[in-house]
Amino acid sequence: MSDKKEFYIKLKDQLDETTSFPADYLYKFIVPTDGNQVNEVEELFNNTGAVIKTKKSKTGKYVSVSIVLKIENSEKVISYYKKAEKIKGIISL
Repeated sequence: MSDKKEFYIKLKDQLDETTSFPADYLYKFIVPTDGNQVNEVEELFNNTGAVIKTKKSKTGKYVSVSIVLKIENSEKVISYYKKAEKIKGIISL
């Protein structure tokens, strides 16, 4: 079994044990500033009612993107992570 698949199975179990859905879920990503990645992350959560905050790093090379979104279940949480991992250079926290 792949590490990613294992990671998502563990994450789902943890979310189901610790979270009462629907719940506000905080996504945190770090993306490089040299491309269009911040816009790609924002597009991913567009029209969802998400609250998105961005903050540039001290060096200006990266942007921290925090997203708070009301989520219905653990599968939905994971689906956004899987969509986000396709963005070049993104780091999920």
